Amino acid sequence: MPYPQKLLNDHETVALDLHPHWWFFARSGATMLVSVLVGIASLVWLDGDFQKVVNWIAIAGIVVSAILLVSRYIQWFTTNFVITSDRVIFRTGVFAKHGIEIPLERVNNVIFHQSVIERMLGCGDLLIESGGETGQQRFTEVKDPDQVQALIHTQVDAKVARRGQASSGGSGGGDVASQLEKLEGMLQRGTLTPSEFEAQKRKLLGA
Repeated sequence: MPYPQKLLNDHETVALDLHPHWWFFARSGATMLVSVLVGIASLVWLDGDFQKVVNWIAIAGIVVSAILLVSRYIQWFTTNFVITSDRVIFRTGVFAKHGIEIPLERVNNVIFHQSVIERMLGCGDLLIESGGETGQQRFTEVKDPDQVQALIHTQVDAKVARRGQASSGGSGGGDVASQLEKLEGMLQRGTLTPSEFEAQKRKLLGA
């Protein structure tokens, strides 16, 4: 289920809308597989009353794991990790909703972590450090976290550039210094070319 457009602010656009990676189903799927294999093994190699007991255990395992798998799918379907032109949004829940919103201007750092297996599967964790009350937010089972990290930085830089253009006519000295510092960060990350940096710098300084 995509993130509802009605929850976006005016002129806000969605750059990325992700559900969790399929690794999200690993535990419930593994439980289902083990239960099926136990049932098959009991039919092939066991007999008598012991076979019946093992079969009932396998059937119970299949039923429970199927319920867990359906529940997990509903949770996956209703979970969105969204990057917009203004915010990073995490939203989950069917009836009771839980959400986190981090304004792009408060994002201080984005760190991703992948184990060897996660790197092979294309998933991992994302840690966003922000200037909000919570300070840090960790998101798990994120698809291609390195690419998501780069996209967040790109959106932050674009947000800074838009604010710089909007305030170039009447911003105070302290604000200009802050905007210049952020533009230098964009230049160092390669988001702006030297010529684009100089053009934005001239706009901020009113030259």
